[in-house]
Amino acid sequence: MKLFTYEHCPFCVRARMIFGLKNTPFELAIIMEGDVETPTRMVGRKVVPILQKEDGSFMPESMDIVHYVDSLKAPQVADQPVDSAIEAWCKSASGVVFKLAVPRFTEGEFAELATQPARQAFRQREEKAFGDLSALLAETPALIRDVEQKLAELETLLPADKTVSTTDFILFPILRSLTIVKGLHYGPRVNEYLHRVAAAAQIDLLTAQAR
Repeated sequence: MKLFTYEHCPFCVRARMIFGLKNTPFELAIIMEGDVETPTRMVGRKVVPILQKEDGSFMPESMDIVHYVDSLKAPQVADQPVDSAIEAWCKSASGVVFKLAVPRFTEGEFAELATQPARQAFRQREEKAFGDLSALLAETPALIRDVEQKLAELETLLPADKTVSTTDFILFPILRSLTIVKGLHYGPRVNEYLHRVAAAAQIDLLTAQAR
């Protein structure tokens, strides 16, 4: 199987997680930012991640990929409903999380941004969604205060059970995105969760290029 992704993308992280958690071999391929033709040829639109299955067919949508790969080998890890409290937290926190992360993504060292045209295409796309990215960077202190309040709330929501579940495919990619932000404080439970799931899923955090 071959997984087409971006390195920075939280939805792509979901798809990568299931391969690591199930120790399922796969080939990782990067689609360059600004490349519309490649994903459109595969699935009819510009989207990532995309899984090329063993029979050569293509599958988009991160959670569809998760459930497909999960079904190939027992035991399943993503067969239960998402924790409603954590799902609600993710929805409430994602706005401020990505106001912090996205401007840093556009400056990051990611394979999909390896050329200047690709980086420029990405920045233009994100500016359409988020507005002036330089202005967002200038708001970093206030945004950090807001996101640290949300992280404090998450401390009380994380379950004592450390078994990986469907919920982790929703929560972990958001927290992984935050690791590109320098100087952010995580509570002990969130910090333990972040590193535990990263290790289990064989996913790199972004702390090495935090800014």
